[in-house]
Amino acid sequence: MKKKIVVAITGASGSIYAKLLLQQLQRLGTQLAEVAVVMSDNAKDVWKFELDNEEYNDLPYKIYSKTDFMAPFASGSAKFDTMVIVPCSMGTLGRIASGISDDLISRAADVILKERRKLILVARDTPLNLIHIRNMQTVTEAGGIICPAIPSYYSKPQTIEELAMTVVNRVIDLIGLENESYRWSE
Repeated sequence: MKKKIVVAITGASGSIYAKLLLQQLQRLGTQLAEVAVVMSDNAKDVWKFELDNEEYNDLPYKIYSKTDFMAPFASGSAKFDTMVIVPCSMGTLGRIASGISDDLISRAADVILKERRKLILVARDTPLNLIHIRNMQTVTEAGGIICPAIPSYYSKPQTIEELAMTVVNRVIDLIGLENESYRWSE
């Protein structure tokens, strides 16, 4: 079955992860029924600052406003399989862990968790304080997956994009999509 995926982008540093994930989802489009995108205002500002562009406006996916509670994935009846928050700010993590649904991102995450579907948070902050760690524990115990934006080096990446792709490929695996990427000892 083709997957329905929500990609949420928050204002944490790491816009490259969101950009590369969305590009990879385009390449894997035959495995997808739908991709929906929601961005916070800070996400747009950080994207422009870090990537020197506004290419999020050119995505082939519908972008929903963070206040659009009529978006299909604001309800479990829309049957979105997976939500990826990339990068995931600690503020967003905290609101999800506390059950605060004050915008579309936190509402959609709440829906995904209550429906026992897959929530993947690509946490991007360092260092972590005890509140962050406890929030990660709470989300994990509720069924979410914390996938820190920590790249791997055993594939010997040569560019920043290749390094970031080590995280994105891990997210693609967690979503459950078939994807060719470096595999340890293969």
